[in-house]
Amino acid sequence: MAVPRSQGPRLGLITGLLLYSCNNLPLVKAFSTARTALPSISSSWSSSSSSSTSSPSSSSSLSFLRHRRQHHSPRPLSSTEMNAPNANNDREGRNIVIVGGGIQGTSIAFHLHRKLADSARGAIDSITILEATALASAASGKGGGFMARSWGDGSVTQRLHELAFDSYERLCSGEDAALHVESYRKLPVLSVSPGSDSKPSSVGEGGTSGKNRNKEKNPSVADIIPEWLDGSVGRISPLGYGDDTAQVTPKEFVDKMMEYVNRPEEKERGPGVDVVFGKCVGVDYEAGGDDDGGEKVVKGVKYVPVSKTDDSADDEKEEYLPATDVIVAAGPWACQAEQWFEGAVQLPMEGVKSTSIVWKPPVDEEGIVRKETVDATALFCGEDYRFGTHLEVYPRPDGTIYICGIGGSDYITTPELQSSAFLTNCPPKPDRIDAAKSAFQLMSATYAAQGELSHAQACMRPCPPDALPYMGRVPGYRGGYINAGHNCWGIAWAPACGMAMAELVLEGECSCLDLRPFDPARFTVGKERGRRGRKKGGVSVGEQW
Repeated sequence: MAVPRSQGPRLGLITGLLLYSCNNLPLVKAFSTARTALPSISSSWSSSSSSSTSSPSSSSSLSFLRHRRQHHSPRPLSSTEMNAPNANNDREGRNIVIVGGGIQGTSIAFHLHRKLADSARGAIDSITILEATALASAASGKGGGFMARSWGDGSVTQRLHELAFDSYERLCSGEDAALHVESYRKLPVLSVSPGSDSKPSSVGEGGTSGKNRNKEKNPSVADIIPEWLDGSVGRISPLGYGDDTAQVTPKEFVDKMMEYVNRPEEKERGPGVDVVFGKCVGVDYEAGGDDDGGEKVVKGVKYVPVSKTDDSADDEKEEYLPATDVIVAAGPWACQAEQWFEGAVQLPMEGVKSTSIVWKPPVDEEGIVRKETVDATALFCGEDYRFGTHLEVYPRPDGTIYICGIGGSDYITTPELQSSAFLTNCPPKPDRIDAAKSAFQLMSATYAAQGELSHAQACMRPCPPDALPYMGRVPGYRGGYINAGHNCWGIAWAPACGMAMAELVLEGECSCLDLRPFDPARFTVGKERGRRGRKKGGVSVGEQW
């Protein structure tokens, strides 16, 4: 559907403040009254993260996936290299290990490869992802994939939004796109308030269909109201017209990145990316000399191999990956790095575990899938107290409709995450599936009459106390890095985070982003504590944040 830029009102002051509150959480409470009239703006993969449709090439068929692989030890540092500024960044013979195979970890690997392929600077022997289950097995495979370029304006994350949004467009679409991701597209976004308790009907008073009533009541946005929004709804207003809002199916994006870096022609230009299946249990290091300023030097990663077929540990036999650089990008479980780096950094984290659902594409009377009938307009819905939901509705190019914002989330503590809670099994809640289904079918007569669920699932998003990510070096460890805790924007920010971390690792500094607000050590004892996060004085200030 072509999306003309409407002349209607754009985001107002109150809406903008609500969006800005993702990183300024006390504002949520201040504007709680306004929030009842506006939808809860949450995440592209937050309050109920649902499974993405796999791309035509599933990760199980990708040739670079290996359960075990042979390694050679990295070349030792010479005394000259050890004494040089940013020695870990300048020397040759480096082995980079990324812990975590979600969209953040794979994006780092992708940008490391591209940066090396485009530059003769330094020699990297290997880039390896250490993944405990499967690529994009958690939120990166179960998220909505929504992104918005301007929704971070005025905050310290503004550049993350802008850089990532532009990167997605450049990588995914157009003749010169490197990845050609079929699920990427720009789309308009509507704010929709819940309607009455009456069940929707495909034909209303006077023979007027529900969809026409909604269009007639909202002429300023009639051109972007989807045909399937033909049930009982309240006020409808625009949040975006498709110029700075878009979507992608994150699992396809992960697969396309990994396929790209392992093409034969690409591996001639720079190192490919190997995947080892195993659960990280520690980081190996050696003590540096006096000239290192007391820093420990990363030497490798200890892990327990995991079977690709049943996610079980192989007799708990510990194995070893040589590494000169270790980047922890393990989502909510990245807080385990506190133990791996022996307390050098404190990474308080809360995992917000939520359910989501996916509707099957419509099928006509002859059994033919009619994905073209699912208009490309996303919805952010207001709080519906009848069902305890604040739905986010994302129609996808394949004709499925992904829905999160289902409510009923569980909050997983740092100690639980450090014990790998829900790492391999993260079940959805049946009561929230029913609530989401009922709430959506009131809004859509079409899906009330003939909608069929494809599946439901759950995942977690990682939330530091101040709602800002951890991105940067581990203090006291040469070659240690953290990239995690991206809250509700982990998918939306992935290309920018990958680019920033690749610069930091390869060049010793990041030029595309200011990483200072995201210092991984900001909660470490002796460091100034950050802003308050999702809870203020023990009081919840909004589940979606």
